[in-house]
Amino acid sequence: MSRTRLERVRAAVGIASLALQQIEDDLSADDVDQEELAAILRELIEDTDPPGGFIPALAQLLTVAARRAEQIEPDRDGDASCPLDEAAALITDHAGQRGPRVSRAADAPPNSQNPPL
Repeated sequence: MSRTRLERVRAAVGIASLALQQIEDDLSADDVDQEELAAILRELIEDTDPPGGFIPALAQLLTVAARRAEQIEPDRDGDASCPLDEAAALITDHAGQRGPRVSRAADAPPNSQNPPL
């Protein structure tokens, strides 16, 4: 593997980690109200920036890794690619599909009747 590629990946992971830490800090701030929480959750889930939303982009990254692993794993037995595919599916199925419900529930007025998450 090209040392340059690994260094780029490490740098990108570092940047993503810092960005996620900032989001976590913002979510845990004492002054985050219901409206702001709903807006933050929508940013993570919906077609905003990056196009397709953060959660779908993460699932896509895992899918690309799974496709590559499938091409290079011995005997194409799925030891590496299957867990990556499963992780992508879980993110898409659970976080991606339930996320809009969560943001709507967080956006609802207090004491309203919200469906269970």
